[in-house]
Amino acid sequence: MGERSTTPYQRLFTVRLLHHYWLDDGATLFDAMASASQRDVRLLNYDIRPILKVAPTPDTERLIVGSGCVFKPLGLGFVVGVPTGARLPKDMMLNFAVSIIDNRFFDVTALTLRPQRIVEVAGTDGAIHRFKENVPVLSNLTGTTRGSGTSAKLYLSRAIPAAAADDPVEALVTSGSNLLQLVGDNPGAATLQIGASASLPAFLSQVDVPAIVPPAGVTGAPARGVALSAELPDDIYALLSLTAVNSGDTRFSFLTATTGAPRATPPVYDVRFRNRSTRWVYRDQRTGNVVSTEAQPLPLTLFGNAGTKRKAMPGPIKAEKSGAKITRIISEIYI
Repeated sequence: MGERSTTPYQRLFTVRLLHHYWLDDGATLFDAMASASQRDVRLLNYDIRPILKVAPTPDTERLIVGSGCVFKPLGLGFVVGVPTGARLPKDMMLNFAVSIIDNRFFDVTALTLRPQRIVEVAGTDGAIHRFKENVPVLSNLTGTTRGSGTSAKLYLSRAIPAAAADDPVEALVTSGSNLLQLVGDNPGAATLQIGASASLPAFLSQVDVPAIVPPAGVTGAPARGVALSAELPDDIYALLSLTAVNSGDTRFSFLTATTGAPRATPPVYDVRFRNRSTRWVYRDQRTGNVVSTEAQPLPLTLFGNAGTKRKAMPGPIKAEKSGAKITRIISEIYI
């Protein structure tokens, strides 16, 4: 009988990609569900893999393989494992590209109305430089927490800021202790109150899209997004960038700063996608006339119903405008 050897692994870190369209229950946020068993069942039945694809960038894949580590997609996101007892470089950086598999993602996800166009511009060096606008970059060096101490929840998104004059429709902003969502383009947009910001997840928001600093001699690059290269595929939606040691907040580290060993309690990083809220407009299916309109935008969810009549389903939405400025987003429901 031939010999067989196995290598025991331990978790290095886990990333959860949690989308609230598939988690919330009508107007009730997943995290606010009173029943822990209901939350557990929701997570057990959750699988983001038909919607999103996550893959290490080529350099990261080589680093993972060369270090003896493993990358494994999961229903909740993905995990990276390391051989038990291994020591890794304390300056290790791992990058993962997130791409969209199912276009339903764009129907139900806030902050996806702005295009992620690829822009190619020629530099004075004669080379063609490629950029993709509106691509978020999420990092454990700039992420934020909820809770305190070792029990804090770790989010790869930045802290949600106060409103800015150029914030687009669906932007998430803080005002005092509250989290608000713009229901139109700023300036002067109306807002929808989501809840107390300190008790809510740190959703992916407009502040996660970095400013582009083009190389010298390159003009015409988009204001925000990423520079494309052989490392980043054209279909990238978001980039996850994880560094081994966060010297400012060691809870975000996945290696110990002294030895390069995996942490005894591997970190779990969350990326939270905010489900879209729209103004539900009910129309007579025979005449097309408006029958009624919900007073406030309501969240789109797979489970439950945030409204009082038939709920809006994923599909085309209408962005009403005043000139180039979006004033509201509506879902039309024919009854």
